[in-house]
Amino acid sequence: MTQDEMKKAVGWAALEYVPRNSVIGVGTGSTVNHFIDALASIKDEIKAAVSSSEASSERLKAIGIPVISLNEVESLSVYVDGADEVNSQMEMIKGGGAALTREKIVAAVADKFVCIADASKQVEVMGQFPLPVEVIPMAREYVARELKKLGGTPIHRDGTITDNGNHILDVHELKITDAKGLESRINSIVGVVTNGLFAHRAANTLLLATKDGVKKIEA
Repeated sequence: MTQDEMKKAVGWAALEYVPRNSVIGVGTGSTVNHFIDALASIKDEIKAAVSSSEASSERLKAIGIPVISLNEVESLSVYVDGADEVNSQMEMIKGGGAALTREKIVAAVADKFVCIADASKQVEVMGQFPLPVEVIPMAREYVARELKKLGGTPIHRDGTITDNGNHILDVHELKITDAKGLESRINSIVGVVTNGLFAHRAANTLLLATKDGVKKIEA
């Protein structure tokens, strides 16, 4: 199987975790796009979706699934999203697509978080994938200096503006052994909106696409 075929397989496997006639959360990215394609097969059984990005919202609307604001619901039955890295505790780095803030908000409201990824995203120690940090534009250089004090090398993702109108710093050269601690410490820097560590809200279920099929891991 090619990497794209594995992403398709895991996207379709996630349908098993979608309660019918409920409001669901939908993430962002190439693997999630396959999940959205799969949702088209049960679109009449989906009450509505809350999306973490404008791109996913447009894709959902195109297949006939209503997209509503998170402010219209108290909870979501499930949130399905990908990851850039995921460890054995099902803590993740997310934000390669610059949607990390909305992804983190939607994940916080969901009863269950199902992470869908191909096997290349599973790691022992996170940090090889640069950690995205969303920052208020005027604070970008200050935040970058503070991130250097934590041992990282922040690089401005030039030309990228988030759906919230902010900038992204990608932090290289980290070896993340205390994901919860680092998540909290970075979020305490003035000017940071949030960072791409999903440790305090890790996944409940990991669907991992391998060449031998989809592997299911429960927290």
